[in-house]
Amino acid sequence: MKTKSTKYLLLIYLYVLPILSFGQIKSIYYNVVSNELNNSNPIPSEEPFFVKGRLPQGIEMVKVSVNRAGKNENRAVFYEWKRAFDFEVSEYEVFVSNPLRNNERYDMEFFFYGRADEQQMEKVIGANHRNLEAYIRANMEVKSSGIKTNHSDPVLLSQMNQIINDGLQDYRHFLGRDFQGFSEIVRQKLDQKNRLKLRRARFNVLGRNREDNAKAAYAEQYIQELIQLVQNESSQYLEKSLLALVDIRSISNYPTEKKPNALPLNFGYATIPIKRTLPSTEYLHGPYVGLSLPLGNRTFTKFLGNASFSTGIFLTNFESSQGDRISGELIGLPIYAGLGYKMFQVFRLNVGAVMLNFEESNSTGNSSTYIQPFAGISLEFNLWLGLKDRR
Repeated sequence: MKTKSTKYLLLIYLYVLPILSFGQIKSIYYNVVSNELNNSNPIPSEEPFFVKGRLPQGIEMVKVSVNRAGKNENRAVFYEWKRAFDFEVSEYEVFVSNPLRNNERYDMEFFFYGRADEQQMEKVIGANHRNLEAYIRANMEVKSSGIKTNHSDPVLLSQMNQIINDGLQDYRHFLGRDFQGFSEIVRQKLDQKNRLKLRRARFNVLGRNREDNAKAAYAEQYIQELIQLVQNESSQYLEKSLLALVDIRSISNYPTEKKPNALPLNFGYATIPIKRTLPSTEYLHGPYVGLSLPLGNRTFTKFLGNASFSTGIFLTNFESSQGDRISGELIGLPIYAGLGYKMFQVFRLNVGAVMLNFEESNSTGNSSTYIQPFAGISLEFNLWLGLKDRR
């Protein structure tokens, strides 16, 4: 018994050791000069990896987008690296944390950002200020009953927020903060127009001289205050350190590694409860061997990746307490099929049904076939069907 237990422990050790030995995260290199990735070899699949490269002069941040070839750009996943403080470094290292699919093709884009200089900052701030003012004036109309707008206040706020974001398409905040939108103060200022009483001003609606039109001046004062408010809030965000997009490099339709196929082999021990023609329920115990076909890829769907459809045979026939012979129907050994679930990388629980042939001891050649439930636990080993990239 001790020797048998030692053998089982040795088998477990030999299976777990390769898993532990391959725990290191891979790195690939991107050559920005030749626009070459991983020395033209496929990039890793079904595991996280690092993308490294030489850092061009003046570059403070590198962002990488990864998307399956031919898919909508909105589904791209972004990863980034940013220089830490003023430390001198010669390489960047981007961690691609979401594994890529086996034997697929991907589009990758590399975005390189440097610190925006004073002239660039003045340009982007000025452009945003002008766009905000033009938008407000285009959407507000002064009438005798008050100031009317083409859109509701929430829509006005949303579209002004979009103006800021569109104006920063080629810029990123150094601290990685997105523009959070205009404040509650701006919302209250917009709401103020609904309570603005233009009749308090001297009415001269048809006056041709604008300076004499007190009502128009009253409305203009409100509009100017709103413009100044949104410009000030945008400046508070824009005047912080911004990074300007310097260059974009693209790699399209790039392949990932093709992982070898594997057959999960199960060696286990199961129990079959049985009664049928017996006076009381008996429990048959025996070893079994079989294959498991996973219902999904464990890298992307953990539950379905661990679950499987399993099938195989019991390695022995059985005999009941009253001498009935219990064997397999088709191949002379019991055949089973069922569902399994893998645990701890090594063990798989199996439940299902087994086909048994009953040959009663007191009969002359009479036999019956039954389907019985079973439950078992097994050790699982992957039988690789390829010789490359064994994991």
